[in-house]
Amino acid sequence: MRKKHRSSPPNIHESFSDIALLMLATFVFLLVTIMITSKLAEENQLPQLKRDVAKLSEALKRAEQQNRNLLSHMDQLATMSIDAQMEQALEAAGFGKNNKNRKDFDLFVKGLQDLPGDSLHLMVDATGSMHGVTTFIIPVLRVIVIRSGKRLDAITWFSDGKSETYQGSMGSMFDNLMDGAPFIGSEETIGRAFRDAARNAAAPGAYILIGDEPSRDRVHYFNIPSPVFTIPLGKNNPETTYDYEKLATETGGKMLQLELK
Repeated sequence: MRKKHRSSPPNIHESFSDIALLMLATFVFLLVTIMITSKLAEENQLPQLKRDVAKLSEALKRAEQQNRNLLSHMDQLATMSIDAQMEQALEAAGFGKNNKNRKDFDLFVKGLQDLPGDSLHLMVDATGSMHGVTTFIIPVLRVIVIRSGKRLDAITWFSDGKSETYQGSMGSMFDNLMDGAPFIGSEETIGRAFRDAARNAAAPGAYILIGDEPSRDRVHYFNIPSPVFTIPLGKNNPETTYDYEKLATETGGKMLQLELK
């Protein structure tokens, strides 16, 4: 009877060859999968990318136009007198000479010539009691800055323990003030506002504080790095007048008188 031959053990080279072929097949499969996925993603994303590029191109054109307008505006300002600059600011805010809102509007702030240094930081009360003067406050502040002859470095609004400081061009800061200031709330946290302002911007030649209510928190006068010149709105609030005058005196500033005619 014929003996059965025992099968030969697997050859080590054949085993490695099988593993290599399996790895190659896996690699080819993954490569094809990645290429297909990439192609599909490209087909889906390409239209969106084209739309995004078109939007960016349009935004660039608008920015270039705004830059040309700004340069033109700066050239005009360079040749304008201070009175003409103020008139332009009031005209843009709806208080032009021929506007029905102007009536006999005029603004004079006594004491601006006493402001030290060459830079200002405006501190603006943005609580609810100031809501009624939001359309009025911007032209007033613009005229104050122009008449002072100083450089406006920063604007800080404050309300209910919150504040925000803006820096940049004068136009952008006023735009941010109108867009960002809440003009709601009931707590005039002036002390907190000055601490935030000193942390967020370099010390100016002088601060100008404008508002219609006294501070509801403690003001640390000696921690305010520059003199404060205060402008209280409204003449029928002795508490505000006292608070603003004390703040100005303690910091080496002055309470300014705002007259509208």
